[in-house]
Amino acid sequence: MDVEVPHRPVYETPVGPSDRSGAAAVSAKHVEVRYPTHIVWKDATFDVQPGEFVAVIGPNGAGKTTLFRMLLGLHWPSSGALSVFGERPHRGNARIGYVPQRHTIDQETHIECDKLVRLGYPGPRWGPGGRWRPRQWGPRFQLKAEREAAARALADVGASELGHRPLSGLSGGELQRIFLAEALVGDPEMLLLDEPLSNLDIRRSRELVETIHGLVLSRGVTTLLVAHDINPLIKCLDKVIYIANGRVATGRPSEVLTTETLSGLYGVRVEVLRDSRNNIVIVGGEDERGEEGA
Repeated sequence: MDVEVPHRPVYETPVGPSDRSGAAAVSAKHVEVRYPTHIVWKDATFDVQPGEFVAVIGPNGAGKTTLFRMLLGLHWPSSGALSVFGERPHRGNARIGYVPQRHTIDQETHIECDKLVRLGYPGPRWGPGGRWRPRQWGPRFQLKAEREAAARALADVGASELGHRPLSGLSGGELQRIFLAEALVGDPEMLLLDEPLSNLDIRRSRELVETIHGLVLSRGVTTLLVAHDINPLIKCLDKVIYIANGRVATGRPSEVLTTETLSGLYGVRVEVLRDSRNNIVIVGGEDERGEEGA
């Protein structure tokens, strides 16, 4: 039995006090996403404003990573309109920094962190995150610019002391900071972070969230972060994009993470509760186990 949602339509994007002026960083209008065997989600309409910190949450297989693939120009909507900074998404967009769920760099390699971060610098070559620059830059200028940008990125993620250490000697939390610095070194306007908290304990998760939130505030970088557990993030967020049951709900956390809204999204009764530590617990929907988080 469908549950009626008693307040504003879930699938409209509410305008909150954290919304910034100017063109939307991401704009989706009646977007449908499909693969050959199934529809992932449909009729999704939402915006992400410049400088917002947004969590993308929902059950496994709901289409969270698919959203990132579309923003990176790796998958196209089957219908509707999607834009990034007012343009059609395209591959190699230097305005976007991306940290995938599974990084292509083998952590057993002995490459120093500083050198890995510098690979993300958009200098006069083709490479990870790279784009062509005029030859008059010259190798000496290029090297200086790379080093300065890498040093700034490492400092901004609290990892300056890790610059000359090999990747193989880092903890999970330290690795995530290095990968974040690599995505940041080209000074992007948007960060896409795919489950950076998945292998971290509670303390390390909260520390990394604080670092990312600091980047949002200091650099004004629009940030979308895929997560299964909303609790380490909730105090820092401007917006939530919740994807489930082939549908997308957006708004402030207090608007989306409610029994009424999620029941409307799933089409069945969903309870949003608080545990003894004041963490959000979602019970029902596609996850009948009642696990902490989303």
